[in-house]
Amino acid sequence: MDWSMSLLGFASGLLISMATAPVGVSGAVYLLPVQVSVLGVPSPAVTPTNLLYNVVAGPGALLRYWRAGRLGGPLTRLLIAGTLPGVVLGALIRVFAVPGPRVFRLLVAALLLPLGLWLGLRTVRPAPARDPRPPSPRVTRTLALLVGVVGGIYGIGGGSLLGPVLVGRGTAVVTVAPAALATTFVTSIVGAATYALLALTTTGDVAPAWLLGLSCGAGGLLGGYLGAHLQPRLPETALRLLLAALATGVGSLYAVQTLG
Repeated sequence: MDWSMSLLGFASGLLISMATAPVGVSGAVYLLPVQVSVLGVPSPAVTPTNLLYNVVAGPGALLRYWRAGRLGGPLTRLLIAGTLPGVVLGALIRVFAVPGPRVFRLLVAALLLPLGLWLGLRTVRPAPARDPRPPSPRVTRTLALLVGVVGGIYGIGGGSLLGPVLVGRGTAVVTVAPAALATTFVTSIVGAATYALLALTTTGDVAPAWLLGLSCGAGGLLGGYLGAHLQPRLPETALRLLLAALATGVGSLYAVQTLG
């Protein structure tokens, strides 16, 4: 990979994470099509490369949230408890079963497109009834497990899936964002390590594209810090609309790719 690809990876990570960090999304779900279509990362190496991006990029936003005293808490522990076993299972499925990208795109589109539209509608036109209660710890842990499996298969952090669900069910964005990013960071470390071990015992493009992952992650490190710095300056309504727009945008993108 030449320096121009590294520079493009850095710029992609910077811009994506700066836009997504305020709502707890690492941006890996946006980086995935860039890696495949623009940067030419082969499959399944694109999955651990995306996880490597999360590992390098994560501390930027997490440092900012830690300094603000909003890192940790029961939601973070619940999400990590679910996603950690899920990401290992997802990595095993990705290497040995190799599900196609079409299934992934279809699942993401089917989940995020209506979820984003629903969250946006609830933000613009709140329901007259009382706000919904956040999901129970058991439901949250189960949701995190399923998201961990998806993240292990496709190399996304999970914030793009967890965020709209938790916020839509009544949890504030300022609570969800640091918890989702912390979960993404820890889960991606375990996922990337799992792929590194599998690369020692299997053939094919299983190991990450190290230089590209580090380049994208370096951009994400800076962009995540800047994005987290912006969050306190944005009202809750704006954050909810941003999360809804991201969910709708990703869902629409993958719907077009699946049906096209």
